[in-house]
This record gives sequence, C-alpha cells and structure tokens, in this order.
Amino acid sequence: MSKGLIGRKLGMTRLFQSEGASVPVTVIEAGPARIAQVKTRSADGYDSVQLGYGQKRRPNKPELGHAKKSDFDGGYAVLKEFPAAAAHEAGEIVTLDIFKNGEKISVTGTSKGRGFAGVMKRHGFGGGRATHGCLTPRGPGSIGCSSDPSRVFPGKRMAGHYGAARSTVKNLLVVDVRPDYGVILVRGAVPGPNGGLVLLKKN
Repeated sequence: MSKGLIGRKLGMTRLFQSEGASVPVTVIEAGPARIAQVKTRSADGYDSVQLGYGQKRRPNKPELGHAKKSDFDGGYAVLKEFPAAAAHEAGEIVTLDIFKNGEKISVTGTSKGRGFAGVMKRHGFGGGRATHGCLTPRGPGSIGCSSDPSRVFPGKRMAGHYGAARSTVKNLLVVDVRPDYGVILVRGAVPGPNGGLVLLKKN
C-alpha cells in the first residue's frame, strides 16, 4: 500500500482525553487521492506510486493525457510520489485508512513566508543595548574581522529572506483518524498556513 497521502492543513484545536488531559492537535483534510502512475523496480528501478489530488481548473493536453491513463476526467491539481509497499494499479483510490491511531508520521509543508527579516526575528539575536547612545538596537553587530581575513565567512547569520521554505516535522503522533469527515488529527504543529498543502508520510 502507499506509505503517504496528500492533504491540506485546516487549523489547530484541542482534544480532551478520558483522563482530562488537553491535547493540542492539527486538523488535516487528507485524501482521497487517486493513483495516477505506478513505478516498479523492473521498469523504473524502484517501487513507488504517484498520487493525484484535486482537479486542475485549466489543464493542458499533456496533463489530460496523463490523467486519462488512470481513468480520471480532467487534470490533477497536485501530483506527488510516495513509496509503495505492495502492488498497485493506476486508478486505485488511496484514503485515510492507511493511517492508524497511535502511530507516528512525518508531515511536510511550506512554512509561512515572513519576507525580508532582520537577525533578531530570523535568528533570535539579542540585539544591541536598549539604552542611550545605542544607534543600532536591532542590528547584528560586528560581522567579521578587519585586515585578516578581510572578508565575511560564508554562512554568516545575517538579515534576509525568512520562511516560505519546505519544512518537515517528524514523529507527529496520530491522535485520531476520522474517515467520515475526511480528516486526521495529529498532535503538535504542522508547517504552513491554514489551507496549505501538506504531505503525510508513514515512518
């Protein structure tokens, strides 16, 4: 079976367990997804399945032709590849049933974009002295030496573009799977904004 699924982050809430503990969870709307293509070790060198999620509004002819091979009318909005542990056929539907309560999964998404940020926001610098005479209270301070080596070393933490990067959070606990609502509840935070695309992968 497929070891992953495509979904969208809906937001965060909390669940009260039987002993009264409050558990913070992220609600993810996942699947159903259709297998658009099957890759085998004999033909491609590895075993995996390509899942198609959603419907594209204006697909082009190559996208329509690719979707037609899996008996899907229209083009897929999202195509992602996941490892597969067993034989599959194009056109099969993958649902939330692949996940079980209590198991741990990895969730991949695109973190929130924060634009151009300074060193205090981007790297957590302490900043300069917030007192009389300090002209750069939020500046990075000294960034290198003088005549030797007369340059700034690569990788120096400085101001720059922050966020909007692919991020993976591992070992998130599946608190509850609710196929009737098409959602899965995982303990902890998931990268990205509400409505953002996420990939759920079994460990």
